Amino acid sequence: MHENGTIFIADSDVKTRDLVSAFLTYQGYSITFAEGGAPFFDTLKKNNVDIVIADLTYLHSIAPDFEERGSLINPLMVLIGYGEVNSGENKKTASDSVFTIPKPLNLDELESLVMRAREYQSMKLYDNSAGGSSQYQLLSATMIGTSPPMRELFEMISKVAASKATVLIQGESGTGKELAARAIHQLSDRHAKNFVPVNCAAIPDDLLESELFGHVKGSFTGAYANRIGRFEMADRGTLFLDEIGDMKANLQVKLLRVLQNREFEPVGASKSQKVDVRIVAATNKNLEELVISRDFREDLYYRLSVIPIVIPPLRERKEDIPILIHTFLTRFNADKRNAVKGFSRDSLAILCNYEWPGNVRELENLVERLVILKGSGLIVPDDLPEKYLSGKVPHSVSVQSLGLPAENLLPEGGICLNSAVDEFENNLIMQALARSGGNKKEAALLLNLKRTTLIEKLKKKNLAFSED
Repeated sequence: MHENGTIFIADSDVKTRDLVSAFLTYQGYSITFAEGGAPFFDTLKKNNVDIVIADLTYLHSIAPDFEERGSLINPLMVLIGYGEVNSGENKKTASDSVFTIPKPLNLDELESLVMRAREYQSMKLYDNSAGGSSQYQLLSATMIGTSPPMRELFEMISKVAASKATVLIQGESGTGKELAARAIHQLSDRHAKNFVPVNCAAIPDDLLESELFGHVKGSFTGAYANRIGRFEMADRGTLFLDEIGDMKANLQVKLLRVLQNREFEPVGASKSQKVDVRIVAATNKNLEELVISRDFREDLYYRLSVIPIVIPPLRERKEDIPILIHTFLTRFNADKRNAVKGFSRDSLAILCNYEWPGNVRELENLVERLVILKGSGLIVPDDLPEKYLSGKVPHSVSVQSLGLPAENLLPEGGICLNSAVDEFENNLIMQALARSGGNKKEAALLLNLKRTTLIEKLKKKNLAFSED
């Protein structure tokens, strides 16, 4: 089986079937068809199919019980509806995993849907591999990703949540530190109590103490009544101190006392009050360097970092980008009532090549912007802001796609030049046909050939395309 997966194509239109087959074969998928009228479900089982691409009308003719038996092919991702369906809509079946696309086919849109189906499938398989536990379901619902760094992070959060230890979450801006803190709270035995977040960098220094510990009436100008602080709000729950590295020295001393004695004094109060709070802190700064420069107390640092957790930046888990894009696209399409179908192969490659200094937050903002501005259709490179195009990935045939060594095109044992050149030519022809939607005239123009010359080559090479 190919690494990308096996696709079963069911369509009575030979031209469409051959076009889709050639296009997806070129993309690295293994393609199979029903043989000799073999029953639909038997074919799926025999070939261990990952995705079904089928004309809706034809599918019902060969498998009239498809919708009733849909759960039997779960978790297969089924792309359906070359028939009369609205583009971008999801048709719900028992498997709840159906994507639709209309005719005439747009191959970039088709590939985008196939990739989305595979991403959805990989997330489901990951949930199953985790035993379907509620912990992993909660984590995968709030922190998106199936890459090795994210799996390690999920494992760490699951272990940490069961303890009562103070946690220090470190990571660049936009990586999702608050999401990790919320997950720790939700998976802990404190989940029924409050999760109280405080951004230490967003509150002026002269107000932060009152915000954290509360104050009594008359303790300072403007204190017209007693006010409870965030520590009291979080009693028996979790207090999330974001951007803890920005906290000033005088407050660091008071926070250290709370961690040591489990008690605090509201501003202007004459006595302390007990509190049972779990502290989860986060920062995008290097606290060890701040300790060396004496901008952060060493004793507080060790109190906070009983269990340190590092959130990986997006550039170190780029395999999660398609899954994140699919998630954000689905959400913003629903929120904005738009119908953006997906991202083309080229636009997705460009985004996967970008370094993402703003991490997941930057990606989320970009998808929202594109959904608003595009409204419908497929996101292509021309839709992307200029800064994302600086490292643009050229649309070309790579040596890897030809099965040739990447670093040394001529192996030690030599190579059959005629075969290599023929394979290279075949791939260029298939790429041109795929890009032109099977239109030989347009494909010939892309290859700088006469249409008749291209047709002769197709016949000579026995490539499976019908004449226009």
